[in-house]
Amino acid sequence: MDKVKAWAAANYAEPMGSVQQSLRVAYVVLSFCAAFFLGGIKAAVVGPVAAALMVLGNIGVILFLFPAHVWWTIYSLVKTERINAGLKVAVLIALPVLFGLWLGLGIFGSALVALGYGFFTPWISTFEAFRQESEAKKFVHGVVQDGTWGTIKGSCTVVRDFADLCFHSYPAYLMELRESSQNCEPHSIRLLDVPICIAVGLLGLIVDIPLYTVIALIKSPYMLFKGWQRLLHDLISREGPFLETVCVPIAGLAILFWPLVVVGSVLLAIVSSIFVGLYGAVVVYQERSFRRGVTYVVAMVAEFDEYTNDWLYLREGTVLPKPSYRKRKSSSSTEFSVRTNASVKGGDHPSSSEAPAMLVPTLAPSRSVREAIQEVKMVQIWENMMKNCEMRGRDLLNLNVITTVDLTEWLRSKESGQEAIGLGVPSYSLLCIILQSIKASSGGLLVGNGIEINQYNRPQDRLVDWFLHPVLVLKDQIQALKMTEEEVRFLEKLTLFIGNSERANGWDNGAEIPQDPVRAAQIQAISRRLVGIVRSMSKFPTYRRRHRHVMKLLVTYSVEKEGSFRSSASNRSAPIFEITQLEV
Repeated sequence: MDKVKAWAAANYAEPMGSVQQSLRVAYVVLSFCAAFFLGGIKAAVVGPVAAALMVLGNIGVILFLFPAHVWWTIYSLVKTERINAGLKVAVLIALPVLFGLWLGLGIFGSALVALGYGFFTPWISTFEAFRQESEAKKFVHGVVQDGTWGTIKGSCTVVRDFADLCFHSYPAYLMELRESSQNCEPHSIRLLDVPICIAVGLLGLIVDIPLYTVIALIKSPYMLFKGWQRLLHDLISREGPFLETVCVPIAGLAILFWPLVVVGSVLLAIVSSIFVGLYGAVVVYQERSFRRGVTYVVAMVAEFDEYTNDWLYLREGTVLPKPSYRKRKSSSSTEFSVRTNASVKGGDHPSSSEAPAMLVPTLAPSRSVREAIQEVKMVQIWENMMKNCEMRGRDLLNLNVITTVDLTEWLRSKESGQEAIGLGVPSYSLLCIILQSIKASSGGLLVGNGIEINQYNRPQDRLVDWFLHPVLVLKDQIQALKMTEEEVRFLEKLTLFIGNSERANGWDNGAEIPQDPVRAAQIQAISRRLVGIVRSMSKFPTYRRRHRHVMKLLVTYSVEKEGSFRSSASNRSAPIFEITQLEV
């Protein structure tokens, strides 16, 4: 009997395994075809609506606010003291070109993004639905839920965030330009250098745009076939995005849509060449040399050619002339670049090798999906920071440090007042995150839900670079001060009420002002830096919408808490009334 079992195992194990593998491949192929056609139907139905909302909304915001943008910009340039008269004249002369670029690229970019988002989001969402476990969930998510109403809501959210950037963030930057002039040394330029800057800027446009376009178009077929080669290699060897079976349909969609990625990369390279060429005027201003501005224009073409060769694994270097345009170069880098992130290298600083601005996707061997999941995403950071802000706001409401009146006044006054709500609460929340990270001896930041952001798992995002590095530096400074508990409470007061001594004195949290004036000044400087970081964060995309949503949640929580308190008080008083009636 044992010999029979051994013979059966030897002769039928391999065929059964191959049959199971064939069935799995057939299931994946059928899933891909079903998701592809279903996603195409949803894209045809939902795409026009979502794209129309985004196009009309974004272009409407651009055109409606354009006169205000022109007035705000000119007024800020005239009022600021950070630049002298010569530089003001140069910028005012360049403003028509910049505003023309804003209108042209803004409208074209809005239309392009709207078409891409409106038509491809339902398609990709349909493929995402096939990651559900049960077949019933796959059907419900694929047909009804994913990529339908959510796509339309997402297009409205994009328009709102874009309007916030244009109506709130840009005026905030201009206000900083006007108000920070007293603390900064003004930039100056000679009036004789203004025509030279204009000439080099125009020369950069004339030279760089055509040459960047030619180089991008010549190398686009290489990028197309190299990308297909990389994706097909991963498909055959089951590496990268093809490692997990549930991700195979989505990765297959990437193979089909790779030509669109190539077209988008070429368009981005052409758009980048406009700003690269205009930067020649800045090089003339920095180097005080017309010759170096011209050499910059020539060198950037060679840099672009060399960079694309490296990305596409073509010959090393470039055959084009590459003159030096700096008197002293700190590294072999150029200004306009796509930096290699420090987290990839495992270091704290970016790599010294940079490349000019061609925004193309990497063709290096792909990481597996499991490895990519280990990286903290920007969405996770925002969500956890907002949840932490809501939690700290509830604590402050419970302590009556802030009230429902403060929250409603901030929401109704269009954020013109109540800095304790608009800046103080998120600054206090960020301080609590830093203090919690110090207490836990974390090497990064503990943002909540067990998530730690450090140099190794942070997102590959320039916004995170602007946020994380200053916060980590501030964390080291707070840790080096070794403050007592009373000094920490004093720092909390300063951070929450932002110089409002009357409100700060009303919060008895055990704080004590340090007797040493130097130490008190150090704590006040940390408070100002915390508020400054949050003020900069408030200009990031999606921040204002998310923060207002948190404040509305706090208002709801406060109203519900007051209602429950009143109902409990009335319930406690009812038996007393009944006893009194009986006694009477």
